[in-house]
Amino acid sequence: MARTSLSVRARITATVAALTLVGLVVAGVVVYTIESQRLDQAITAETEQEFAELAQLQERQTFDGPEAMIRQFMLRNVPDENEVLVGWWDDQVAAVSPRDDPVSDNAALVETVRSHLADNGTSRIDTDLGELEVSVQSLDGAGTTGALVVVTYLDRARAGLHDTMRTYAIVAGLALLMVTAVAWWVSGRLLSPLRTLRETAEDISETDLSRRLPVTGNDDITALTLTFNGMLDRLEGAFVGQRQFLDDAGHELKTPLTVLRGHLELLDAGSPEDVAETRLLLLDEIDRMSRLVGDLILLAKSDRPDFLQPRDVDLDGLTRDLVTKARGLGDRAWTLDGTAPVKVRADEQRLTQAVLQLADNAVKHTHAGDLVAIGSSYDGSVARLWVRDTGPGVPPQDRDRIFERFGRSAVAPGDEGFGLGLSIVGAIAHAHGGRVTVEDAEPGARFVITLPQEDPWPAS
Repeated sequence: MARTSLSVRARITATVAALTLVGLVVAGVVVYTIESQRLDQAITAETEQEFAELAQLQERQTFDGPEAMIRQFMLRNVPDENEVLVGWWDDQVAAVSPRDDPVSDNAALVETVRSHLADNGTSRIDTDLGELEVSVQSLDGAGTTGALVVVTYLDRARAGLHDTMRTYAIVAGLALLMVTAVAWWVSGRLLSPLRTLRETAEDISETDLSRRLPVTGNDDITALTLTFNGMLDRLEGAFVGQRQFLDDAGHELKTPLTVLRGHLELLDAGSPEDVAETRLLLLDEIDRMSRLVGDLILLAKSDRPDFLQPRDVDLDGLTRDLVTKARGLGDRAWTLDGTAPVKVRADEQRLTQAVLQLADNAVKHTHAGDLVAIGSSYDGSVARLWVRDTGPGVPPQDRDRIFERFGRSAVAPGDEGFGLGLSIVGAIAHAHGGRVTVEDAEPGARFVITLPQEDPWPAS
């Protein structure tokens, strides 16, 4: 199915770029606001300085009127770069410093000065010369009124700030491009294991589960890679086991089906004796096949979570009950080989099934009157149940194979089993988190089921 949405790499890059852009814009706005306020404060300070110097001149000297004082002040003071000094008397702009500044012809300036002669205020006006800040300081004397007017070209004053912000915008744009490129590259590096994961998942088929991801680094992606590889290991093991299970089951079922078919083809329907004999033989073969299917179903269920129904089991009582139940399996010298007076967490019925299967196996490899012992023990962390017999034992080379499905060692005379009994014992032990092994018993063999226990307590 084609993907229609943006890739994770693109979304990560877009998110980083958006966050960077927002951060740069916010930083630019904050810088511009702070610098604008600082510039306004500087303009106000320069204007107040001009008026303060005018007041000092008025205190030091005596003048015939406002006109003479303003002329003297304008001769002695040089305005700043963005500033114009205007002398006002006779209800008009009478002097300008610098002299060639065009602000003297501005009608809006004249109206603003007139409006502030009474209150010595400050206003900002928009003119054809740009935005101006007009500050008025009136003077009275000799029956006339004059004023010193400080005019500031705000556009000129802000030109440096605007140049700085343009430079900032260019640098911020280049930084945004660089951050975006780095985010694209880094996100690609970080997500490369995920792309490999996707490609590996696409290459995996139902017949080939051998692909694995390369493990590099030591981070969350590495942990995900290890988890994915572990999942593939489990899936491959499950599929291989399932395929082997089906192959073994098909092979073992082929024999009884062949027997059934052969006898049915050779059956003489007109002979009552032949029909009766064939019927008994086929029923016996069907019983064997039903037992085989039952064992296979049990093995298939051993991996399910509900295979066990654990509860607290008195190991001492269970061991004694097992000896009693095993006596019905054959004429042997059944012996209790020691017990452990503790309670363990286990499925009593499954353990009974496993131990009796071992006991039945011991009966098949011993003779009447031979010793078969059942016992249990606990060493503080592991509980054990075992069956010991005095039979011929198990050769070392067969001790692993006999616990595989349909795996067998020496077959005792009259043994019509399929080689599934010990594999069922192994499945039950594995479901309990333990295992089953075979040891030399001098003479004979001892089959031991090991059950790890976290915290057993003494049985009452």
